[in-house]
Amino acid sequence: MDLNQLLQLGASMIKNNSDEATSGLDTDAISGALSKVFGGEGGDLDLGALVQQFAKGGLGDLVQSWLGEGQNAPVDPEQLESALGSEKVEAFAQELGISVESARKALADAVPEVVDKATPAGSDMLSNLLDQVGGIEGALGMLGKMFGRG
Repeated sequence: MDLNQLLQLGASMIKNNSDEATSGLDTDAISGALSKVFGGEGGDLDLGALVQQFAKGGLGDLVQSWLGEGQNAPVDPEQLESALGSEKVEAFAQELGISVESARKALADAVPEVVDKATPAGSDMLSNLLDQVGGIEGALGMLGKMFGRG
């Protein structure tokens, strides 16, 4: 999936969730707001930085479930806000004209799925992410250090 498809997937999940505040939003507007949450330099998806940010925020185990095969572990909206930073969540809410609470819930619905779909087994993006941290050993080492095992 390319970045636009990933953002559209996330936008669709947000639009179709149970929150009335997001159900009437325009999918393109949601995609645009999501791109700022996921975006790195030049508007590209900076998954490596995002994953590191989540891991530093104590969500390493959750992120592993999103990157690996199988069921994605759900993330608590407050945990996600803590890992992303309240500024990003507030900017997302403001851009869409929704409450911060609705923004937290929307991002908690979308982020695990977008990260999962961005990194299917054998994908270039997953390979690139692993290359950024020194392969599987580097990823495990990084996680080990974060959890006091390195």
